[in-house]
Amino acid sequence: MPLNQPSQAEGDFVLRGDVVYSGDPLTLRAFPDAFLVCRAGKSAGVFTRLPAEYSGLPLEDRRGKLILPGLTDLHIHAPQFGFRALGMDLELLDWLEKRAFPEEAKFSDPSYARLAYGLFTEAVRRGPGTRLCVFATIHPEATMILQDLLEESGLVSLVGKVSMDRNCPASLREEQGTVETWLALSAERKYRNTGPILTPRFIPSCGDDLLRSLGKLARSRDLPVQSHLSENRREIAWVRELCPASAHYAGAYRDFDLFGGGIPTIMAHCVWPEEGELQLIRERGVYVAHCPQSNTNIGSGIAPARRLLNRGIPVGLGSDVAGGIHSSIFRAMGDAIQVSKLRKALAESSAGAPAGTAAGAPIGEDDLRPLGLEEAFWMGSAGGGAFFNTGSFEEGKEFDCLVIDDADLAAPFPLSLRDRLERTVYLSEDRHIQAKYVRGKRIL
Repeated sequence: MPLNQPSQAEGDFVLRGDVVYSGDPLTLRAFPDAFLVCRAGKSAGVFTRLPAEYSGLPLEDRRGKLILPGLTDLHIHAPQFGFRALGMDLELLDWLEKRAFPEEAKFSDPSYARLAYGLFTEAVRRGPGTRLCVFATIHPEATMILQDLLEESGLVSLVGKVSMDRNCPASLREEQGTVETWLALSAERKYRNTGPILTPRFIPSCGDDLLRSLGKLARSRDLPVQSHLSENRREIAWVRELCPASAHYAGAYRDFDLFGGGIPTIMAHCVWPEEGELQLIRERGVYVAHCPQSNTNIGSGIAPARRLLNRGIPVGLGSDVAGGIHSSIFRAMGDAIQVSKLRKALAESSAGAPAGTAAGAPIGEDDLRPLGLEEAFWMGSAGGGAFFNTGSFEEGKEFDCLVIDDADLAAPFPLSLRDRLERTVYLSEDRHIQAKYVRGKRIL
């Protein structure tokens, strides 16, 4: 099953304002008082003067406002939204046992799921994200409720019914055939903006037979995959015990046919990657969802985002609610910059391995260079958005757009468009979003 594509034109129009988007990880393209053209739900480009061929299109005058690409959250847990900012004194495996699993068990009740997922959907609809990859729970009916709500919101999402059948509470263990049942129900709904994504929670919670069956489904039905990789040292050691024949954590996913190589794949975290894992991630085109706030909150470490970028690995950002407290990818951008500085400082002050580095993985000085605004913005927009063919205003990209009214973030001195973008990343709130478009359709 392919990733979602628009089935019809969402409208043709022009936005006029201060346009900023990423050209590449190191380059911002900034155009004061420019024209951004939407044709059939896709970007036709940015122009300093409006070409005559577009002069007859409806024009929305947003002069003085920032016009940015919509942001992509590559990793978020919808059922955990209700307990964000709770249990932040725990590390990953304890946090799962004491917080995540008990809450997710409640989603066996459809009425509870509708209430909880309604709160989640409204929050992400009002935020800066236009695309998201979502973990649900093991429950097919509750997952369908989430998909229905996200479809109605106008956001574009990939939603996964979580799969797990070991090392978890009995109430959260996969029943045979539930993935196929859920996929059949999703197909019957004929969603336009919401698609399925296979979601083994992580290898410690999935037995070999379950992983094999998911790998076969991914190949036979052309389905994307999302999971977690090398997040926590205890977790990594556990995977070595469970999969002794695999070269490493990433290799275990590969051995079950759940790791790129023609299957669109997202792996969250990659805090402690081995050298062999980095090579495999790049070779197989796997996307990494960097989740800086979550990695800090639940004590996993600091992912080597700079090293991932230097290796040419596709990297986006994830809020990872509720390991992460905030669902805004603007917040994730600022956090990514901050923790990259901390990673460098810790490495320079420690006689041991740099934070977030597996023993034996070579580290060069450039791999410790902190991220800049350009790179963080690219990860949250074009980097993660590439998984959906959006996140940029390059011609042909799907038209996801934010109009930001940053007037109350002003200064007593002139601000460049880059300055205004940086302030938006660190200071903006949902109230600053004046309009939001997904595939050319205004949803806010």
